[in-house]
Amino acid sequence: MATQARDAAPHYQHSEIGYNYRLSNISAGIGRGQMQVLDKHVALRRKMHEFYGDIFKKKNGVTLFAEPSSEYFSNHWLSCILVDTAICGFSSEEIRLAMAENNIECRPLWKPMHLQPVFKNAPYYGEKVAEKLFNMGLCLPSGSNLTSEEKVKINDVLIPFIDK
Repeated sequence: MATQARDAAPHYQHSEIGYNYRLSNISAGIGRGQMQVLDKHVALRRKMHEFYGDIFKKKNGVTLFAEPSSEYFSNHWLSCILVDTAICGFSSEEIRLAMAENNIECRPLWKPMHLQPVFKNAPYYGEKVAEKLFNMGLCLPSGSNLTSEEKVKINDVLIPFIDK
C-alpha cells in the first residue's frame, strides 16, 4: 500500500485505492533521532495525564480518558475529558472558554466525519455515540514540552472553575 497500490504494469494503473506513507530520507533520519528520546517523551505525556487526573479525581461528572485496565499502557499522546453537564453543572465548552480567556488552548474532541460539511450528503449509518463524545469531550493541553509555569497556569484556571 505504501507504493500507492500501483499495479504491476508498465504504465500507472491502480485497481484499488492506495497511499504513499513512505518517508523521505530527511524525515526518516529525524524519526530515528527521535527514537532515542521516545521513552522520555512518553513519560512526560503520562505525567501530564497524571496531572489532569489529580485535578479531576474528585469532580463528579468529569471523566479523564484512561486505559481500560492494567493490561494496557497508553502513551497519553493526548489527554481528554468527558464532561457530563447534568452531573457537574458546566459543559466542556464552558471549560474551553474559561481556558481561552486565559490564553490556554483546548479543543473539542474531533468532529465526527458524518457531521463534516464535506460529507453532508453522504449516508450515515450508526448510533449517536460519536456525536455524544464530540459534544461532551475536550482535548486538554498535553504536550511533553509544557513547563512548570504553564502547568501552574492550567491548574490555576481549572481548579477554581470546577470548584465553583
